[in-house]
Amino acid sequence: MKLQAEVNDKHYQIELTRDGDNLIAAIDGETFDAEVSEPEPNVFLFKRNGKIFEAYVAPTERPDQPKTVTVNDREIEVRLIDPKRLRSSGGSGEHADGLAEIKTAMPGKVVRVLLETGASVAKGEGVLVVEAMKMQNELKAPKDGTVKEIRVAAGDTVAAGDILATIE
Repeated sequence: MKLQAEVNDKHYQIELTRDGDNLIAAIDGETFDAEVSEPEPNVFLFKRNGKIFEAYVAPTERPDQPKTVTVNDREIEVRLIDPKRLRSSGGSGEHADGLAEIKTAMPGKVVRVLLETGASVAKGEGVLVVEAMKMQNELKAPKDGTVKEIRVAAGDTVAAGDILATIE
């Protein structure tokens, strides 16, 4: 997965790859390798060179908002940009009318389906939970509407970019 990050007005190119239990991060060409786990929501443990680092990522209301990351009592504001989303986005009202698709950003396994076809859903409400890189991610409705279609079931394996559900 390729991302761009902005920290203190500096821009970084990041490429994340999973290799077994390890996460390999290439940041502006420099490679870092660490074992990563998420023991509780928004808390990440990084094990590298015999040392353990804990990072807390404060939740935000919208994915485009900067994230506050706390490591060793030091707060860092990070804005992540997914270049794929920039290419496919049609602006803030892109899902206002018509069909909205819920897609997965990386390969994983469907852990839970939270809503059924025909259910009413509010923007930001959880629809599915997918496990990727040993972390569970709740995929949320991008708009208010009705669940038109759920294309997966618990236990299904999904690829990056797969359409998992649609909201009308």
